[in-house]
Amino acid sequence: MKKILYITGICLLIIIQSFAQTNITSTIQVFPYQKTTEATASLAAMNNWEASEWKAFFKLLDDTAQKTKATYALHAYVNQIANGDKRAAFAKQLLKQKRKASSTYAKIAIQDELNLLTEASITNERNNTLPSIKEHTVVEASTKNDVQKLLDLQDKMELAKNPIEQKRIIAAAAKLPGFGSFMFASKYLDNTAVHKEAALAVTRLALADMSIKGSIVREALEKALPLISGVDSTILVTKLKAHLRKLPYDYGFVSMFNGKDLTGWKGLVGNPVYRNKQTDSALKVMQAKADAKMVNDWVVKDGLLVFTGHGDNLCTEKKYGDFEMYVDWKITAQGDAGIYLRGTPQVQIWDTSRREVGAQVGSGGLYNNQKNQSKPLVVADNAIGSWNNFHIIMKGDKVTVYLNGVLVTDNVILENFWDRNLPIFIKEQIELQAHGTYVAYRNLYIRELPDGKAVDLSEEEKKEGFVNLFDGTNIDQWMGNTAGYIINDGALVVVPDNGSGGNLYTKEEYGDFIYRFEFQLTPGANNGIGIRTPPTGDAAYVGMEIQVLDNEAPIYSGLKPYQYHGSVYGIAAAKRGYLLPTGEWNKEEIAIKGSKIKVTLNGTVINEVDLKEVTKNGTADHIDHPGLTKTTGHIGFLGHGDVVRFKNMRIKKQ
Repeated sequence: MKKILYITGICLLIIIQSFAQTNITSTIQVFPYQKTTEATASLAAMNNWEASEWKAFFKLLDDTAQKTKATYALHAYVNQIANGDKRAAFAKQLLKQKRKASSTYAKIAIQDELNLLTEASITNERNNTLPSIKEHTVVEASTKNDVQKLLDLQDKMELAKNPIEQKRIIAAAAKLPGFGSFMFASKYLDNTAVHKEAALAVTRLALADMSIKGSIVREALEKALPLISGVDSTILVTKLKAHLRKLPYDYGFVSMFNGKDLTGWKGLVGNPVYRNKQTDSALKVMQAKADAKMVNDWVVKDGLLVFTGHGDNLCTEKKYGDFEMYVDWKITAQGDAGIYLRGTPQVQIWDTSRREVGAQVGSGGLYNNQKNQSKPLVVADNAIGSWNNFHIIMKGDKVTVYLNGVLVTDNVILENFWDRNLPIFIKEQIELQAHGTYVAYRNLYIRELPDGKAVDLSEEEKKEGFVNLFDGTNIDQWMGNTAGYIINDGALVVVPDNGSGGNLYTKEEYGDFIYRFEFQLTPGANNGIGIRTPPTGDAAYVGMEIQVLDNEAPIYSGLKPYQYHGSVYGIAAAKRGYLLPTGEWNKEEIAIKGSKIKVTLNGTVINEVDLKEVTKNGTADHIDHPGLTKTTGHIGFLGHGDVVRFKNMRIKKQ
């Protein structure tokens, strides 16, 4: 009889478990959900599950056929209770189920949700240990700033081993505006499992913020362009192509560390005052010795730039004036490090528990200041062993520092530690301080900032009689469609959105002259320099037009010879092959005296003709050019709806 009852009980239990499993499977069928009403009902049902039902649910994470829906359901439920009174209890349940999970997938999925509810130590998790839930304070996700959220996402990504979680993390990063999120997502453009999500993320981030610019940004967006497909492609591809055409090349972010080796870095030779006293030959010998030592002091490991704890500072090969810099850093217990700005100590990094040296004030202060503020405004350091982020801005002698998204140094003068009677150096190297303890760096990016000062003529040009037409600060000497041209970072930029660029003319008229300027093309860009032209009519005919054109772009494969860059449009063809790559600044000089004209591009004469001679049997384009007879007129920029940048314009009358 007992045996029968036992068997009956077992059967009944199996039936109950089977029913529960079916009920659970049915509940999570709506995930990933499209209809809010269905999701709300399922989440309400999950909210009333007993322990046995949750136990059965977690088994689905080990089930190949059900784990995807179970993962989406779990994520939706955790987001629902994250700000409620059930979060602490459910975090304990997650911790318990993680230990019972039999697959790596289930462990990672549970850990990701646990991270949303607690400040569980990522470092300990990697060692397969997790402190008790009681040891951590539950952190409201809404109280974290975007910088901290991004740091958390990067930690989560290191644990995420499956594309589902990686896609979620990239999607979450796309909602955090700024350059850091862009660069984080861009790292996954080569990962075929998630590259489409990464492409969407970088595109949306870039379109929303024009300050996200630079060569690495352009490279990422060009890589993202062919990856955008489906419902997103119709609008986003068009917008991204337009964005790339007008994306600035200058004053954008570049990477300071390639994650592979010490390219761009050198060893430390004394301080700036000492170095400036050395001969070039002596300095070269000392630098070679410092570089040989550097490779033992600083190493690249797992994509991180790491100081071993022994040796000297690591220095940039390049010197910087005004700049904006991002860098992530991490130290160990009793750690002490810093970042030298223009070769000068330093933005402080240290373990805040070291009260004996005053570290309780936090990192990010200008430690060596004596007259000006040296301590940070607040303590914003993350726990030892966690990643921190610096956003450093230096303009003139003043420094601003954000630590983990919190302002800690607000426009404070950095004193010259090496000679306090002198102001800070105008340009010098950036250094990562070696202070005897381990420190690791990643995500080092920098962009140089324009100083905003007027560009003056060289002494030689002043003696020759040149005068400025544009010094980078105003367009007072110009008239016409001034709305179609803006001053940005010291350059005059054609802005197609503001009336298609249109034409801009000098207020003064010129006859014989030498005109010098620099220009930067964008892909496929078309513009022109009008000379001896009236302010109305087509300058190519009522005056003359010197072509400004990215004639190597595929769309111009069928050009006539007289249409290439440097040609007198419709009249005289210029030599090809002397334009610098798109995005680089070209230098050009147009000299005209009487009927003789000469165009020099980047030091090479590409067009030199007598206009009377080349047109005595008619023009090259067989069209009348009455402007050829004009002896004076305005100089103009002839916009054709493309972004082109001009600077350093000066002129000398002949």
